[in-house]
Amino acid sequence: MQYNPQEVEQKWRKRWEENPINEDTEDKKHYYCLDMFPYPSGNGLHVGHWRGYVLSDVWSRYQILHGYHVLHPMGWDAFGLPAENYAIQKKVHPAIATAENVQNFKRQLQEISAVYDWDKEVNTTDPNYYKWTQWIFLKMFEQGLAYEKEMPINWCPSCKTGLANEEVKDGGCERCGSTVTKKNLRQWMLKITAYAERLLNDLDGLEWPEKVKKMQADWIGKSYGAEIDFNVEGTNKSLKVFTTRPDTLYGASFMVLAPEHADVLELADESQKAAVEKYVFDASTKSSVDRMADKEKTGVFLGKYAINPLNGNRLPIWISDYVLADYGTGAIMCVPAHDERDFAFATKFELPIIQVISKTGEQETLTEAFTEEGIMINSGEFDGMKSSEAKVKIPDYLESKGIGTKTTNYKLRDWVFSRQRYWGEPIPVVHCDCCGVVGVKEEDLPVRLPDVESYEPTGTGESPLAAIEEWVNTTCPKCGGPAKRETNTMPQWAGSSWYFLRYPNPHNDKELISQEDMKKWLPVDMYVGGIEHAVLHLLYARFYTKFLNDIGVVDFAEPFKRLFNQGMVTKDGAKMSKSKGNVVSPDELVEKYGCDSLRMYELFIGPPELDSEWDDRGIEGVYRFLNKVWKLISENKEVESTKEMERIRHKMVYDITQRMEGFNLNTVVSGFMQYTNSLVDIQKQAGGIDHETIKTLIVLLAPFTPHISEELWEQVGEAGSVFAQAWPTYDEAKMVEDELEIAIQVSGKMAGKITVAADEAEESVLAKARVAAAARLEGKQIVKEIYVKGRIVNIVAK
Repeated sequence: MQYNPQEVEQKWRKRWEENPINEDTEDKKHYYCLDMFPYPSGNGLHVGHWRGYVLSDVWSRYQILHGYHVLHPMGWDAFGLPAENYAIQKKVHPAIATAENVQNFKRQLQEISAVYDWDKEVNTTDPNYYKWTQWIFLKMFEQGLAYEKEMPINWCPSCKTGLANEEVKDGGCERCGSTVTKKNLRQWMLKITAYAERLLNDLDGLEWPEKVKKMQADWIGKSYGAEIDFNVEGTNKSLKVFTTRPDTLYGASFMVLAPEHADVLELADESQKAAVEKYVFDASTKSSVDRMADKEKTGVFLGKYAINPLNGNRLPIWISDYVLADYGTGAIMCVPAHDERDFAFATKFELPIIQVISKTGEQETLTEAFTEEGIMINSGEFDGMKSSEAKVKIPDYLESKGIGTKTTNYKLRDWVFSRQRYWGEPIPVVHCDCCGVVGVKEEDLPVRLPDVESYEPTGTGESPLAAIEEWVNTTCPKCGGPAKRETNTMPQWAGSSWYFLRYPNPHNDKELISQEDMKKWLPVDMYVGGIEHAVLHLLYARFYTKFLNDIGVVDFAEPFKRLFNQGMVTKDGAKMSKSKGNVVSPDELVEKYGCDSLRMYELFIGPPELDSEWDDRGIEGVYRFLNKVWKLISENKEVESTKEMERIRHKMVYDITQRMEGFNLNTVVSGFMQYTNSLVDIQKQAGGIDHETIKTLIVLLAPFTPHISEELWEQVGEAGSVFAQAWPTYDEAKMVEDELEIAIQVSGKMAGKITVAADEAEESVLAKARVAAAARLEGKQIVKEIYVKGRIVNIVAK
């Protein structure tokens, strides 16, 4: 009988619908395996998306074979800019476009045959879901973690909305690529900085890739240093500076303020005012990321001087856009001898460069900033001290003199949480002239997004919701007087920061999650998704979890025990995208080769954590391999087990298990190919393979190729599903070979092979080797014999 993947897969999908393989029973443990849920774009899935979903499904099925009832859910991250921009482009209402895209994604995901529990499906745009997104916001508002602030934010002129710093890449909008500018707007903020220390410290206990933990730590950006006050000459003002390099204070030769610093216009000398005002305006049109880029430094002198509190030197005060208002105090002391950016600025504007750290303890002529550790010079009583020691002692000295304090700073900023767009969760507060900002009553949740015809962004900084008077005008929950609803909406991250908590029971209308479901399933055992979410989504999800833990909703502080980031699938060296024309759709491949072949090839193309190049020819090779497995098993004549069959079986179980546990799934596939070839050879020699070895191969293959495994399980006469079996175990003692094949060389040239006992004595092996190579040794004198145990005999003769 020929292998017909379409017939086999159709049969078993129907069978699984009637008899699900992942059912809960009293004796089963629980395991939660989660994919990062997709936002359903109109482009549909390509083979790059399949990689992560196949990987998590293989892992889920592997856990089922270990006796677990697995929660492996799927849902839709359907609010936010991508969905809205797509709807605007296609001139279709976001609700309609999103529903169509979800339907198409769901169809394509079902082709993977993953063990998704579709009864657990969530959609961030469902009012029954975003009721709880709004509820979390209200709790944060009550705790003072959600607040309003007028501030300059990153503004995308194309998407016509504000962006968090994290959503700006190389000066452009992460979503559309347009150059990001600045706009002063009223924003809702979440005080994620209140959790900075915990977010940093708790990384230590996570079974996550070190690369991801480092990315998060760098983003939080904890730094130790000192805050120092510099008096401004001729005024009663002082400028507070945070520095991580108090050891370089004697080398400060000028100061730079951020253009947005509150004192800039007041400090500017009359002669400099026009130039300062123009520079401040120009800086306001640039994004923070663009300003921090490595480029030629620009700036304007304010016409005022500050006094270095340690040595009384006059420091000219400048403004420059490489200093940001929201990091530290928005003012820096500049030490060009020991900071690359300050060196570039000082060189351009011919400002003094004073060396205070030297490799040798002697002053040198610097052609670039010296940023290594060294010996203090030109630093008063600290001369001759190691700079690492001065870094600790100078803050104490500053405190003792009352001119500075030791302090800790974080790069992490509070989260800009509102968007001036239609397609997002309404923020559940009202603005009342009498009571101020008031949260909506819990019983009135969800605040539903109104159905409107015009949803295009206004570009004014106001959301399209602001124009819907019958929705905006409401009553105050506190005093009953007239009030107006908040018209900014939440960002896409709002719904995805807690969705993993909703999957265990998405139909619970009484609470976000029940205590019973939480204890049964959470936290997530394995989380699979792309590394592009290493900072944004994972940081926000950790913040939400810690907050919900603080208010008693969940009893754990970290959402994901184990994290695996799969690499991208590239084509022609680039990430797959419709615009590049390099997208490979899974639909035609499934039709031609079957789901099992595509599943296995997705994992075979390279180490799962690395990017891999797609090769259309590769799936053909995997398809041929499955045909070989089919032939091996369906045409097998069952024989009694031999020692060699038993050895191969135990070694196969050992190798596949070890590789699975190490998440080396590409080597699992190559292992299957290697062992199948060995079994084919044994089958030819022995006339067949024993039943236990055949069963073992089928069970091992099942997580990867579930359809063909079920079919072959039935073919060999086994009842029930292959997934009702236990993952095979191995005995290392039975993996040891009784006999070995040893190569013989005479003076470095092959002279045949011999078979010896695995524990055969060296003298016996050498004697057999001499007999086997007798023809090559005739008339020669043996000079030396070398035996590399278990591998080779080399006889040197002349």
